Amino acid sequence: MKVFQSHFQNGQWDPALPKTSDAQWVLTFGSRQIEQDSAFQLTISETFPNAESIGCSTSGEICDDQVFDNTMVLTAVTFDNTVLKTASVNANENTNSFETGKVLGAKLDGNNLKYVFVLSDGQKVNGTELVEGLLSVLPEGVLISGGLAGDDARFEETMVWHNQKVESGLLVICGFYGDSIRFGHGTLGGWDTFGPERNVTRASGNVLYELDDQPALDLYKNYLGDFSKDLPSSALLFPLSLKADGQSEAVVRTILNIDETDKSMTFAGDIPQGHTAKLMKANFERLIDGASGAAKNAMNSLKQDAELAILISCVGRRLVLKQRVDEELESVSDALSEDCVKCGFYSYGEISPLLSGDGCHLHNQTMTITTLSEV
Repeated sequence: MKVFQSHFQNGQWDPALPKTSDAQWVLTFGSRQIEQDSAFQLTISETFPNAESIGCSTSGEICDDQVFDNTMVLTAVTFDNTVLKTASVNANENTNSFETGKVLGAKLDGNNLKYVFVLSDGQKVNGTELVEGLLSVLPEGVLISGGLAGDDARFEETMVWHNQKVESGLLVICGFYGDSIRFGHGTLGGWDTFGPERNVTRASGNVLYELDDQPALDLYKNYLGDFSKDLPSSALLFPLSLKADGQSEAVVRTILNIDETDKSMTFAGDIPQGHTAKLMKANFERLIDGASGAAKNAMNSLKQDAELAILISCVGRRLVLKQRVDEELESVSDALSEDCVKCGFYSYGEISPLLSGDGCHLHNQTMTITTLSEV
C-alpha cells in the first residue's frame, strides 16, 4: 500500500502531482467550488486514470496536522492486494434516509467485503437512519466508518462527489475486499454535561419538540442566554447528550436547524422519544485528550502501524477550539506512527462504532479516526 498526498491552494499543487499514477482510490476533501471546476476534474482524471475518486465539501479540510479553508487536500492510495468498489445514490431519489442507506448498501457485493467507507450529504440526510439502512443490508461484522459533509458553519449547502459527479444530496460508498486490508477505528468526544437530566417527551425522527413536556427550543434558549441570538450556528457549542434507559454510553447530537413556529429543533440524527437528554459544553483540555484517545484506540484496534489515517472531526469542536484546533490535530499525530499519512475534514456528523465490537452509530461532536494498512 502506497499513499501520496498533495495540497491544492491558490491554484497550485504542493507537492506537484505525478504525471500519471496507478492509484486505485483518490480522496479529495475541500471546496465545492474547486471540485466543480471542469479543469480541476480533468486534472484528477488524467493523473489518476485507474482511480475511484470521492470526496466532499467541508467545514475545514485536514492535511497532516493542520486545518485549511477553501482549499483541496488530495490523498491517493495504491493498494497491493485490495480490491475497491464504489457506488453512489442521491438522497432525493428515496423516500427517507433508511431507504437511501439500503439502496446504497445493496450496491456492494457482500462476498469477502471487509470494510465500508461512506460519505453523505450533511443536511438532507438523517444520519441515524442512514446507518440503520446500511446495517440492514451489509454483512454482519463489516466495519462502517465515514462522515457527513460540511459547509463551514453556514448550514446552507453541502456536496459530495463521486468521480465527475458533484451533487447536493449525494452519498457515496466504498467497499474494500480481500484478506490484505487491515483497519482500525476510534471515536471520542470530550464534552462536559451540565444542567438537569431531562426526558424526551415528544419527538419524531430527528426532530425534537418537547423536553419534560416543555417546548424544546424555548428551554434550550433559556440555557444559551446571549448565544440564542446566533442560532442555529451557536448550537454547535452546546450539543445534546442522549441516552436510553439501561445504556451506559451516551451519543451526542448536534442541531442542524430550528423552527420558531413550532419551537422544534432538527438534529443530525434521531432523538428517540423516551430517551434522556442533557446539555453539554466544551472543556478544552478534554476535547484535545479525546482526539488523542480516539487516535490511540484506532491504532490499538488496527494492531499494526497505520499507513493512512482518515480524521473526521465535528465542526462544533473547531468552533470551540478556535486557534487551538491545531492542538487537536497535533495530539492525533503524536499518537499515530511517524510515517502515517493523515487526511480528513471537519464535518456535520461522524460515522463509526463507539467501541471495539460495537455496532456502527452516527456521532456528533467527536473526533473519529479510521486507520488503514495492508499486510
